[in-house]
Amino acid sequence: MQDKTAEQAQMLANRLQKRFRHLKKWAQRVNAGAFRIYDRDIPEIPLVLDFYGGCGAASDAAVCGALYKRPYEKDETDETQWLCAMKESAAAALEIKPEHIFLKQREKQKGLSQYEKISSSRFEKIVKEAGLSFKVNLTGYLDTGLFIDRRLLRAMVREEAKDKKVLNLFSYTGSFSVYAASGGAVSTDSVDLSNTYLNWAKENFLLNGFEAELKKKNITVNCANSHEQINKRENRAHRLIRADVIEFIDNAIKENTRWDIIIVDPPAFSNSKKMTNDFDLNRDLTELLYRCLKLLAPGGKIFLSVNLHRKAPAARELEDSLKNQSENVRVTDLCGKITDEDFKGRKTPKAFLITDTFPLD
Repeated sequence: MQDKTAEQAQMLANRLQKRFRHLKKWAQRVNAGAFRIYDRDIPEIPLVLDFYGGCGAASDAAVCGALYKRPYEKDETDETQWLCAMKESAAAALEIKPEHIFLKQREKQKGLSQYEKISSSRFEKIVKEAGLSFKVNLTGYLDTGLFIDRRLLRAMVREEAKDKKVLNLFSYTGSFSVYAASGGAVSTDSVDLSNTYLNWAKENFLLNGFEAELKKKNITVNCANSHEQINKRENRAHRLIRADVIEFIDNAIKENTRWDIIIVDPPAFSNSKKMTNDFDLNRDLTELLYRCLKLLAPGGKIFLSVNLHRKAPAARELEDSLKNQSENVRVTDLCGKITDEDFKGRKTPKAFLITDTFPLD
């Protein structure tokens, strides 16, 4: 057993060194402070590892990742020893501190959101991405606060955001909103039910020189049809709104509020006690998009991220389902345009652009 573990540790080290050599110069060139360095490349080593570079010394760098459940049982003691060997191997290969290697157990847990807190410990860093800064927490949750596989989708939103009103639903830590603000959005409205994530988003805004205002639950913002002051920087507003997303949307529909860009990046499942009903992406996606189309300004765009690897719909399926409400809906698969260097040949969440020539009344 020890010989096999040692052999696998060396295999992992070799692979990490090769990937790091390949990705390091690219990451520096595009200013990607966090990137995927290993994704179950070797079947016997079912780890996913992301590299988080330091803003200062190289020793500041860290690796955060997960062990995916094996298709067979393994003794818990053996697994713990194996994990320790893999962590030591990764630290040596990448020349970072062993205590800066953080691994979590990731498996399907029906009924839980990926945002469930798993630890009270905190190892936080500031990472750079495309000229922006974001806080990440490598220990507290399954996810770190920045989905690095959405990097180019965020960049796409920034390119479209100038003088636009942007709505970010299930906004999490606000990275899409910060990108939109940096692209010159006239306003951003970030809606999430978690005070923790809204406060985290506020920090991300401040890290990038923007002020964002926290709003109380169920407040919608009447920015319906006015573009009169979009050229005055001082009138640009960034709001963080604590609300159940579905309730927020329904209130906005009643008020005839519209946005030019809507970002929809929902969790696969959420059953927070603060919600009126639980949310299941498989079941509720089409209905969610029906409602979002009603909030879309003429010529507007919906950027949709669907984190369902096995059951994610194709663009044609989505378009057909939405045509029941509007014949003018168009759905474009964006995956070919937003797969960055570190995710080439790897599975990533689906992403779509949705437009509607004649928004619903």
